[in-house]
Amino acid sequence: MHEREPLTDLKESSLDSSAPISLPDERPTNYADRVGEWYISSRSQEYRKKHGLYLTTVPVAEFMAKQIAVSGTNIRILDPAAGAGILCCAAVEALANSNSKPQSIELLAYEVDTELVDPLKTILDYLTIWCRSEHGIQLKARVKNVDFLVEQADALWLMHGLIPYSSDDQNFDIVISNPPYFKIAKSDPRAIAVSKVVHGQPNIYALFMAVSAALLKQDGHFIFITPRSFASGPYFQRFRSVLFDIILPAKIHVFGSRRDAFSRDDVLQENIIFAGVRRDHWHRDETQAVLNISSSCGVNDIQNSEQLSIPMKTALDLSTADKVLQLPLSEGDIQILSLVKRWPNTLGSLGLNISTGPVIPFRATESVDNEGCVHETHVPLIWMNHVCAMRVKWPLNQKKPEYIKRKSAKALLVPNNNYVLMRRFSAKEEVRRLIAAPYIAGDFAVPKIGIENHLNYIYRPNGMLSEDETWGLAALYNSGILDTYFRCINGNTQVSATELRTMPLPEHNVIAALGKKVKRLEGPMEKLDEIVTEMVSVPAREGLVVG
Repeated sequence: MHEREPLTDLKESSLDSSAPISLPDERPTNYADRVGEWYISSRSQEYRKKHGLYLTTVPVAEFMAKQIAVSGTNIRILDPAAGAGILCCAAVEALANSNSKPQSIELLAYEVDTELVDPLKTILDYLTIWCRSEHGIQLKARVKNVDFLVEQADALWLMHGLIPYSSDDQNFDIVISNPPYFKIAKSDPRAIAVSKVVHGQPNIYALFMAVSAALLKQDGHFIFITPRSFASGPYFQRFRSVLFDIILPAKIHVFGSRRDAFSRDDVLQENIIFAGVRRDHWHRDETQAVLNISSSCGVNDIQNSEQLSIPMKTALDLSTADKVLQLPLSEGDIQILSLVKRWPNTLGSLGLNISTGPVIPFRATESVDNEGCVHETHVPLIWMNHVCAMRVKWPLNQKKPEYIKRKSAKALLVPNNNYVLMRRFSAKEEVRRLIAAPYIAGDFAVPKIGIENHLNYIYRPNGMLSEDETWGLAALYNSGILDTYFRCINGNTQVSATELRTMPLPEHNVIAALGKKVKRLEGPMEKLDEIVTEMVSVPAREGLVVG
């Protein structure tokens, strides 16, 4: 039994830091949080956004630390974007309070913000004293004020033996992180260094995840809080191939609120906590693997999360090229995934296509107008706010230009045919992610129309959708069934044409019959879910609850 020494206000520290001093018997995680609050209070929102400086809240850090289940006499921890050290402290506290606490801990914390380094060292000094004083654990903590990605990128190539790589800073038992979130150019040195996982314009958080995974030892624990966007979409496809080849997902927590996980920083992002284990090529042997999914509205109810365990093959099908991570949150969600996956068609198999609206108003300033003579000099310009669920409302007589000149914008216009118009983005206040409307050519006696770039439009190449097809497709995309399906496979606020192309659709006769029925209703959204469920469900799904 070690002799407890009193916690001090860091008199042992030789650092000259202006950070707040610790309080008597203050937990290291709480101290780190206070110092973090103090630091970001002096930084502008622009600075925090540029550096991805959004600190983990204490409840989230504690929840993440609870996912740690490693043991041993010496444990090595990596935090590649330490910030104020809140996650570092939570991880060490969890180990120290476990039934099989280690004798010693090695902690490596990277922090690229030079001005944050001294406060971080002060916090880790306090953590070191706390470990020794309260638990008799020897903590060796190091801080590196260098760019983690630039220094450690070669670890990705090591996995496949493509280059020789040797470093003391690998083979970690635990990596835990809240990485920065922002997009970087493909020409950025960090993107070039980890080009193995880059496609399109990468988001830096995925690069942190990939390199960190490569630095873990076998059976090491991988715990990140990130946006959910990596789980699907073409830009992250290469990343998913690498990550899911070496990391076996174990538990994922989904936050229902887009703001709550980082509410003090006013972040609008759909976040998840991803916990997994380093196990190279696990999918060859782990045929019975299970994924545990928990969900909460936000941080305040995180300890009372809803729980769901599903077969890994339900969440992640690695036999496909896309390798999408699907995250159903209830048995009802699982039923809907199963139902939709059985539908036989896609837009392509139905002879349809989808494109993004060609009009970018700030590039067509000479052609767009706030008023105009439709039929003669102008045609309608349809924006995202003109498209409501099952309805196109034009004009709205708002500030945006709602007219576009026929002659000067000729190359940007599309024929006045029947279309399904879909918003490419959903706002946080929208109940549903997918918002579509039937655009019926007969309602506008014009030869062509303008469709703004924040809209996608579905059409029949070298032909035209029938009115029944148009109404039927719009009804499907507005239904609770496809909205739930989309939420399970997609964590973005953006609705991309690529994902809509691959989304399953029912038989053509079902779509047309649905449209014939829905277009007769005075208020089609009022009974839409009921009608869609009735027409697309098989007898075994008659009791399916949608929503």
